[in-house]
Amino acid sequence: MIRYRLACEARHGFEAWFRSAEDCDRQLADGSLVCPSCGSAEIDRALMAPAISKAGAAIRAAEPTPETDSPATGQALLPQNTKLAEMAAALKELRARITANADNVGERFPEEARRIHYGESEARGIYGQATAEEAAALIDEGVEVMPLSLLPDDRN
Repeated sequence: MIRYRLACEARHGFEAWFRSAEDCDRQLADGSLVCPSCGSAEIDRALMAPAISKAGAAIRAAEPTPETDSPATGQALLPQNTKLAEMAAALKELRARITANADNVGERFPEEARRIHYGESEARGIYGQATAEEAAALIDEGVEVMPLSLLPDDRN
């Protein structure tokens, strides 16, 4: 999986994950990506800086964040408090719907996802834990999976 920073024509910044660079290019070309802030389909990749590790501590190179700076101009993109609060609330609601309507299979997630995919188990919504390697292997096999993001409140 590859993470890219993207920006629309109005300079709203956001991130998206893709299976490959070619998958990103295809989605950019066919207009299937839209800005979550304004709905624009005019999307381009934004500049990204790599994560650099120094003396055992991960130090992130100076990279603009969607809340603060545009990669091109350094101008503010989103009103930090309102847009982020709206996005966090939407993610929290999505997570609640998934957990209310799917089975938690815990660490058996990769195995159970494969069983459902290959018709060996009843088709149903599931969620659980998988390592990045396990998730990548599922995707390579054609098993449709989606990460269920943790929110800051989930860690407190």
